[in-house]
Amino acid sequence: DDAAAKMSLAFDEFGRPFLIIKDQGMKSRVRGIEAQKANIQAAKAVARTLRSSLGPKGMDKILQSGDGDITITNDGATILNKMEVAHPAAKMLVELSKSQDIVAGDGTTSVTVLCGSLLNKCIGLLSRGVHPTVISDAMGLACDKACEILTGMAIPLDIDDRSALIKAATTSLGSKVVAQYSNILAPIAVDSVLKIRDEARPDMVDLKDIKILRKSGGTIDDTEMVDGLVLDLKSSKAAGGPTKVENAKIALIQFCISPPKTDMENSVVVSDYQQMDRILKEERNYIISIIKKIKASGCNVLLIQKSILRDAVTDLSLHYLAKAKIMVVRDVERDDVDFICKTVGCQPVANVEQLTPEKLGHADLAKEVACGGEKVVKVTGIQNMGKTVSVLCRGSNKLVIEEADRSLHDALCVIRCLVQKRFLIVGGGAPEVEVSQQLGKWARTLSGMEAVCVKAFADAMEVIPYTLAENAGLNPIEIVTELRNKHVTTGNANFGINVRKGTITNILEEDVLQPLLVSTSAISLATECVRMILKIDDICPVR
Repeated sequence: DDAAAKMSLAFDEFGRPFLIIKDQGMKSRVRGIEAQKANIQAAKAVARTLRSSLGPKGMDKILQSGDGDITITNDGATILNKMEVAHPAAKMLVELSKSQDIVAGDGTTSVTVLCGSLLNKCIGLLSRGVHPTVISDAMGLACDKACEILTGMAIPLDIDDRSALIKAATTSLGSKVVAQYSNILAPIAVDSVLKIRDEARPDMVDLKDIKILRKSGGTIDDTEMVDGLVLDLKSSKAAGGPTKVENAKIALIQFCISPPKTDMENSVVVSDYQQMDRILKEERNYIISIIKKIKASGCNVLLIQKSILRDAVTDLSLHYLAKAKIMVVRDVERDDVDFICKTVGCQPVANVEQLTPEKLGHADLAKEVACGGEKVVKVTGIQNMGKTVSVLCRGSNKLVIEEADRSLHDALCVIRCLVQKRFLIVGGGAPEVEVSQQLGKWARTLSGMEAVCVKAFADAMEVIPYTLAENAGLNPIEIVTELRNKHVTTGNANFGINVRKGTITNILEEDVLQPLLVSTSAISLATECVRMILKIDDICPVR
């Protein structure tokens, strides 16, 4: 009867009957504590997925897309980004991980696990009848206090201390698939960031000035930082043009060296042979006149931007360029133009009339070299080189190279964090346990519900050392209890879990260091996300 009430009979213009079903009333609406619990459960499920990949002994995940493309990774932001998440609250955790990736670059798994742990504590408080707003405000207070505690235990860093920076980069790489190559990748990350750092703006590092080129063939051992420019293109040898030029004068052009075309799609019918010869002759003269002007500027290496509307170069123009002994590299992407200009010191030229010697870049050598099974163009000995770096990332297959690239990006972000906020803290779960202890003490000085919520926040912080121990195959309860005991009895905040030895040691002596910014932003962002989820008390489906 209910179903019949929700249906009505109607007829179309041809008199054929059809049923109209009113399904709006069937859609359920979740409210109040049930909505909060549903949101928290969904977000916890996402955090649970990432827990096993935390720390140096964490597991990796294979992500398989619908078209069969696979990715092997350990990076929290990459895993969540590629996962299909439908629930709105779970999507918040994906965004949280992205935010951490933008702010700090590292700690994307930690921030999600921490958020899941805080939400777990919130469920307990909500079940005991604590109002969500009270929990939210107390979490905000606890978060500020936690960041204060972390800043108090931080170690100031001199940015020119290369060994300390390498230790931080090595710690970041320690949890990745390519951890055994950290002795190669960490110095590359440090040197790259230090090279692009501008003295005029010492706190600013733009990672777009570091170009990572991925090439299969060889191993990660062959990854190198190139002092110059590497282009993932090969020189045109169609007409026997040069592939090596010494004392290179480099021009980057954005116009085409090919016969002009009309703006509209049309066809010209030529029925007379003499007219046809005349067209070909005109084309040849047009191309030769352009190449003469290029040669007159003194250019001997020509980079040609990719053209969509017509061919940037034709076989005829390549033939004349080869005769003029000009090395040609074509199909330069628009996105790479700024980087090339900044590195080589040339200016992009949109019209042949504007190509003057002042707009050229100068280098000692430009040559095509074999790299794996492919060719790349290397430009070395650049005069007045801009503050940019090219890194040639090598690996045995596509999956390894992609993971090496992601890991290198995390290491670069860690060094960028240290340039922005020059403080280091120890890793290995030590800061989280210290924050948990200090917040527990502070909670005892508070009164009412606030004290209960801050204590819950303090307990939630222990998820990081607990998970580290669990992933390393240790007894998590025993390890965390011993760690808590060490922090209370010795008063030394640097005791943490040494996953390689499976014991508690002074992590500072083990050189496991991370930037302060990674930990403070993880706690701040996780708390912000929890507060947002707590404030939602109604889920209404809309059309």
